[in-house]
Amino acid sequence: METDEGYWTSFDQRFGFRPGMRSWPAIREPRPSVTLDLGPIFAGDHVQFAAGADVVNSLALVALVRALDRETGVVVLDWQHQPYRFWPHLFACQPDQQWLTPVFPNGDYYIFLAEDMSTGTFGHPWEQTLCVFGAPLVSALVPMLASWLPVKRSNRQ
Repeated sequence: METDEGYWTSFDQRFGFRPGMRSWPAIREPRPSVTLDLGPIFAGDHVQFAAGADVVNSLALVALVRALDRETGVVVLDWQHQPYRFWPHLFACQPDQQWLTPVFPNGDYYIFLAEDMSTGTFGHPWEQTLCVFGAPLVSALVPMLASWLPVKRSNRQ
């Protein structure tokens, strides 16, 4: 991809992205994928919400490091914002990690994609879900999240 902006067009075409407060699911969830229900986190009080969102982000970082090669960058799409690149292995080594865009969808669609779009996450803020897709990430992240969050949809091969 020549520019990161081109990823929105490619993402729209590949996943049939349908933004909207009642568009559920908002993408064609690929195989394999598992969509987790973040509703229990959203239902908590302020402290429970903050702790739950932090855990999702932390586990996602662990899973991205496990699932992707050290040199693999991730394209981050944040609805209505400039796309950017993110290197999980470098970010994990930062002493004071500050997510520019978190994996947990706390107000916008947040999409983390391997450059070939085969692996990533799609956070839907209104459905309150996180779709994890691509075999390496499904294997690395879903067991950690599904141990305490309900599975809403499963699209495994």
